[in-house]
Amino acid sequence: PGATSMPRATWTTTNHLVLNLLLLSLAVLSPPQRVLAFTAAMSSPRMLSPVSPADVSLEIKDPVDPTALGQAKDIIAELRPTPNGRVDAAKLLEVAKRLGDIPADHAGSYTVSAEVCKKAFDDLAEADRSALVNIYRRVKTFAEAQRKSVTDIEIDIPGGKAGHTVSPCRAAGCYAPGGRYPLPSSVIMTAVTARAAGCDTVVLASPRPAPITLAAAHIAGADLFLCVGGAQAVAAMAYGIVESDAGAAVPPCDVIVGPGNKWVTAAKSIVSGPCGIDMLAGPSEVLVIADETANAEVVAADLIAQAEHDVVARAILLSNSQTIIDDVDAAVAEQLASLPEPNQSTAREAFKQSFAVLCDSVDACISISDDIAPEHLEIQTKDAMEVGMRCKNYGGLFVGEHAAEVLGDYGAGPNHTLPTGGTGRYTGGLSVFNFLRIRTWMRIDDKQASQSMVDDSIVMARLEGLEGHARAAENRSTTVEPSYKKKKQNGGN
Repeated sequence: PGATSMPRATWTTTNHLVLNLLLLSLAVLSPPQRVLAFTAAMSSPRMLSPVSPADVSLEIKDPVDPTALGQAKDIIAELRPTPNGRVDAAKLLEVAKRLGDIPADHAGSYTVSAEVCKKAFDDLAEADRSALVNIYRRVKTFAEAQRKSVTDIEIDIPGGKAGHTVSPCRAAGCYAPGGRYPLPSSVIMTAVTARAAGCDTVVLASPRPAPITLAAAHIAGADLFLCVGGAQAVAAMAYGIVESDAGAAVPPCDVIVGPGNKWVTAAKSIVSGPCGIDMLAGPSEVLVIADETANAEVVAADLIAQAEHDVVARAILLSNSQTIIDDVDAAVAEQLASLPEPNQSTAREAFKQSFAVLCDSVDACISISDDIAPEHLEIQTKDAMEVGMRCKNYGGLFVGEHAAEVLGDYGAGPNHTLPTGGTGRYTGGLSVFNFLRIRTWMRIDDKQASQSMVDDSIVMARLEGLEGHARAAENRSTTVEPSYKKKKQNGGN
């Protein structure tokens, strides 16, 4: 899954080519040297499958898994007694326990109190608390700058004024994954951004929350913390919950944002309409454009950092240097060997669908990258900023050797919730704009001065065959009598 894939047949063909080249080279060696060379080559498989530029195809896949979609529909139907009703609190608690969000013997609610979140924050080690606060401040600063970048406007129109207002939605639903690893950074990225946008209420959901996740919820200023996940969490935020003995009330959220597993993605696709969503996210991915000046060990480390996210994550290297590709591949193998478990096994699985492409030039690398539209794009070349500015399609851009993608993960400022699977061709990452509504208005102060606009509207309405529109405009005319009055005066003929 993801923006690109290499067909298995292509990889098999590549293997045969490599083997044929190896056999040709062995012909010039002595028999003992041949044995050693062949053994070494076959015992060191490449971590990044070699793919030719022609074999890199754009493959946009539906991020919604069909099986997960069916299961999400069943869960949502179970939670809502009536199709247009709120989520039943007792049912939510029952489903959350059955699916492992909450321990089966849990006697409390599906929410975590603000006091518990504050205690988790206060109990952090000083270094951990300091890092969390620093990340919070940087994300908040960036989000507030984004908010200030768009303002109310007003312009003159014939006879009056027109403009737009910028206002936040009332309630934001924020999801933070709670599966393989706790992701307090996702709490910060979603909830802090909603707060910076000006949302009155911020609801956060994360299953089996670790103490650091609770601490992040405290500093991010979440109003409600739901310790549920999956489709059940999305349903609770989308449709709301009526207060009962089973738990607190939750308002229906106007927008739901944040990354999650395939059931979260499926549920977001279901509730999109009754509420807004940020995106339908697929597996995470990184693409590095590197030339001969790149540091192979740094590139390898960044590829591994992405691969350890998930077994379906993807790491891609584009370079105009075979030497760099070879060095990065060797560095990946070396660094992976010392990665702890379960990270190492996860990354090794992810590298099975990762690949490297040798291109004729950096320009060719840019062209392929634009086709892929990666979630994360790193530029590790000379004149890196110039190269980066020529790239058109990506979720987030990381320019130069020192701008590690992991710095973006952990709060350099820009949001780390980014479009995947090629969707960076037409959309961007999570920002305050996901929580803002830009609404237009107009008024007429001088009827006479507005007549040119009235006349144009009459003409255009009749060109479109909308007589009622034309007559509504005629009612504002100082020179044209409305057609229905003419017919009335003529006896209806």
